[in-house]
Parts: sequence; C-alpha cells; structure tokens
Amino acid sequence: MRLRFVFADQEFTATLEDNPSAHDLFSMLPLDLKISDYSTNEKIAYLPRKLTEEGSGRVRGEAVGDLCYYAPWGNLAMFHGPYTWSRGLIRLGRLDHGAKPLLVRGEHPLRVEAL
Repeated sequence: MRLRFVFADQEFTATLEDNPSAHDLFSMLPLDLKISDYSTNEKIAYLPRKLTEEGSGRVRGEAVGDLCYYAPWGNLAMFHGPYTWSRGLIRLGRLDHGAKPLLVRGEHPLRVEAL
C-alpha cells in the first residue's frame, strides 16, 4: 500500500506497513486534512476519526522519515528529525524518498491519496 501526500507545492509518497492501523488509514482515503508543525522534529495532521490500535506494539528502530499514528490524540505524525518512541505511537510506514518536504514550515491544507 502506497500513499501520495500533497501540501504547499510539496508532493511525496510513503509505503505503508502491513498492520491493522495502516490498513485502517488506507480504507479512509482520500483525505483532505491540515498539516502543521509540532515541536522541532515532526509534522502532524488530525484524522477525521481514530484508527484501530489492534496489533500495535512498541516501535523499534525509530528513524527520520517514519510515518506514525499517535493514538491518544488521533493524529498522523511524520518525522523530519530524530525521535524516540512514546506510548501510543504506532508506525504506519515510511516516507519513500526522505523527509525533506516536511521541512516547509507552517500550517497547510494536506491531501492524502492512495497510489
């Protein structure tokens, strides 16, 4: 399963993992969301509903370019800087060509589509 993200003249793709949360996200597409900066290392976008947490577990091998779901808040988290796992964070997949598009600062409309 692959996704295309478009915001602020940036277009990038991600490949989803084979887990229930990622499948649930894929079933919601297409989505029109808002993406914004959170802290110094990530962009977030709130989903219209929470995803299933079935089969989730501790994220290992955290890396720049991870696409995650933060269950307590119901948002996507896309990391453009190093991070460490916290309870409730579920990895959904990875950005295909790095996190450079996420360095555009500010809040923007975000389109998420299936490829």
